Amino acid sequence: MFFLLSILWFARTAKITLFYLYLWQLKEYQIKRFLDHFRTEKGKQLILSKLNFVKVLSIFIFLFHPATFSYLLFILYLAESFKVLLDISRKRLKKPVLTKKTTVLISVVIFLEVVFLLNLSVEIGTIFWFPFWLLIVDILAPLIISIIVLIFQFPTVFLRNQIIKKAKKKREQFGNLLVIGITGSYGKTSTKEFLAAILSEKFKVLKTKAHQNSEIGISQCILSELKPEHEIFIVEMGAYGLGGIKLLADIVKPKIGILTGINEQHLALFGSQENIVKTKYELIESLPPDGIAIFNGNNKYCLELYKKTEAFSKKLCNTFSAIAENVLQANIWAEDIKVEKESVLFRAVSEDGNSANFKVNLLGGQNVENILLAACCAKGLGMNLEEISRACLRIRPRQGAMKFLRKDGLIVLDASFSANPKGVIADLDYLKIYSGKKVIVMPCLIELGKASKEVHKKIGRKIAEVCDLAIITTKERFKDIKEGAVENGMKEENILFLKRPKKNIEKVREFFGLGDVVLLEGRVPKGMFGLLNSLE
Repeated sequence: MFFLLSILWFARTAKITLFYLYLWQLKEYQIKRFLDHFRTEKGKQLILSKLNFVKVLSIFIFLFHPATFSYLLFILYLAESFKVLLDISRKRLKKPVLTKKTTVLISVVIFLEVVFLLNLSVEIGTIFWFPFWLLIVDILAPLIISIIVLIFQFPTVFLRNQIIKKAKKKREQFGNLLVIGITGSYGKTSTKEFLAAILSEKFKVLKTKAHQNSEIGISQCILSELKPEHEIFIVEMGAYGLGGIKLLADIVKPKIGILTGINEQHLALFGSQENIVKTKYELIESLPPDGIAIFNGNNKYCLELYKKTEAFSKKLCNTFSAIAENVLQANIWAEDIKVEKESVLFRAVSEDGNSANFKVNLLGGQNVENILLAACCAKGLGMNLEEISRACLRIRPRQGAMKFLRKDGLIVLDASFSANPKGVIADLDYLKIYSGKKVIVMPCLIELGKASKEVHKKIGRKIAEVCDLAIITTKERFKDIKEGAVENGMKEENILFLKRPKKNIEKVREFFGLGDVVLLEGRVPKGMFGLLNSLE
């Protein structure tokens, strides 16, 4: 029995190993982000689940009736092992993306688990204590795995510093390289993609790849991708604390800095809105005296920083999309904005009198801000608005934050790349152009700290304004979204908490048909994509 118990224990512990390494990787090995996960409903369930309660309670059973304890543990591990097989067959097993680091971590943890089992099985007197120690290590497995991850951070930090050092040295060899840094709480990736598409018409451009916005990602991009023929390097910059953007700027030495917008995103990690603003402004502070700072004038924090920067010698650019009373302050702005289902049309005007009509094949009017930021930068590098307009015709929906998953029958919009407060509101605004019924499927937003309640209530109010049905896939702020929606007139039965894709699909099928639209916002369950795509 103990041999079989060992196999079952190993199977469920291997699954736990993969899950926690997946979680650490998802949180980019940031302790604050990892711990913040346990403030969410899903995170709390990892610790306070009924299964964990039963396991802790069974320790007391061991003290009074060891034989019953062994059989109970066998049943528990048999059930968990069956769940492992079920998750594998349904492709629902959470596991990290294989990299050198995760491969080493998986190998080390699995090796230690095997050593533990072998050592436990040969100890004298273990027959009595064998199942007890299996359970203790089982309960402590998340902590043990996390300690191993943190221990490996020491050599990782050393290797990381070596990679950064090599990247900085290589960057210094490219004296004529123009580096453009892009940061903000939202819009970084879209602005980077749009700017690269525009500047590629005239220059040899290198850009950081998707999710390559950390010090190690940017350094690896420099080491593997940067070539002598590149004239411009566009760098997306992300950070989770003070000093983060300054570190990135020290690596790449930007001459142009673009602030796309600032909001409550990652407030829980930064501690305060003031710290978020300070961190984003590190990019502007890192520019040389003859550098160019570009701000999104539609964002109140960026506008404040623009006015603050006027005291410096850096050249300034400011953009507006539709705020007429502020147009006189802007270097470039948009007029006559028209949002269509598959494109955005507007007229871009600059302070020097230059203007051009733009048609961009992107979904949603929120893209205008990012196009203007890119246009402002391109204009500063010698391109006129007509050239920029023609270059924008090459931009494709996949370069924006939202795209069609399907256009026929039930229309499905995929905005799952990332989710932030402004993006959710903007995507909901885009839904207004559709005449059919509308549904949003989304999780609650994370890492918003003390702003979370009001942000989710605001989203709820917007959902009530636009949608006929809302399906929320995580629980932690569901009540706040529901409260905001009900306040704005939505029926309680039309805003639901459903975390299982099949149940979500049943509700969509019940409410919607041809010509209606479903918006997938943020990290919704993966099964939603295939199930929605299969609907007739």
